[in-house]
Amino acid sequence: MTTLKAKLKDDLNAAIRERDELRSSTLRLTITAITKEEVAGTTKRELSDDEVLKVIAKEAKKRREAADAFAKGGRPESAEREKAEGVLLDAYLPKQLSDEELDGIVVAAVEEAKAGGAEGPRAMGAVMKIVNPKVAGQAEGGRVAAAVKRLLAG
Repeated sequence: MTTLKAKLKDDLNAAIRERDELRSSTLRLTITAITKEEVAGTTKRELSDDEVLKVIAKEAKKRREAADAFAKGGRPESAEREKAEGVLLDAYLPKQLSDEELDGIVVAAVEEAKAGGAEGPRAMGAVMKIVNPKVAGQAEGGRVAAAVKRLLAG
C-alpha cells in the first residue's frame, strides 16, 4: 500500500473514532474512488502516490464544481458542505501555485514557444506542452489554459 493511501486510511480511522462525520464521509468517498481506479481496466493494480494524488485532485475538483452548482441552484447548505469537503481534500494535495508564479512560468513558456516558431493563439498547444510538466499537480488544467490564452492574446 502506498504511503498516501495508508495516510488516508489512518486519517479515516481517526475521523471515525472522533465521530467527525464530514471528514469520515469525505475520506470514505476518496478511498472508494482510489480503489475504483485500482480495479479499472483488465488487471487490478496498486496506484503510486502520484496516481493517488491525481485521484484526490479529481475528487477535490468535483467538490468545487458541485459547490458552484449548488450555489447557483439556491442550495447554500449543500454548497457549504461541498466546499468544506473540497478544503479537506486540498490538505492532501501539494501547495497550489499563486497566480503570479503561474504567470511567470507561462511567460517563460510563451517565450520558449516563440523561439521555436510558434506565434499567436495557434501556439496554445505548444505552450501547454511546455507548461504542463512544470506545473503538474500544482495548478488545475483550466486555470493553466486560461493563463496561457490570456498571455497569448496579449
